[in-house]
Amino acid sequence: MITKFDKNEERLKRHKRVRAKISGTPERPRLNVYRSTVHIYAQIIDDVAGNTLVACSTMEKEIAKAVSGKTKTEQAKIVGEELAKKAVAKGITEVVFDRGGYLYTGRVAALAEGARANGLKF
Repeated sequence: MITKFDKNEERLKRHKRVRAKISGTPERPRLNVYRSTVHIYAQIIDDVAGNTLVACSTMEKEIAKAVSGKTKTEQAKIVGEELAKKAVAKGITEVVFDRGGYLYTGRVAALAEGARANGLKF
């Protein structure tokens, strides 16, 4: 019998490996990325206090209007730009990038580039 390869299970293994090595601090919080088949979500987290400092996704009304009719990669870049704007407004300029077990390509890379372009340093 052929068993089907579970991509999400492998991603979760990679995510655990990455999370064992990185953690968000108040000085340098963690930028976490999650992508579903339709949307992309990003949040900046202080792991010491256990708080989400800034969050952004394609589900938010003002971003949903901006991303309608665009490709998923373009949407991810817009989310990264908006997240960086919110973070800089709160005084966050440096973050640790947590790609969530996803490969650094496509939508994840576009989100990171958008965030970098608007003032976040990784």
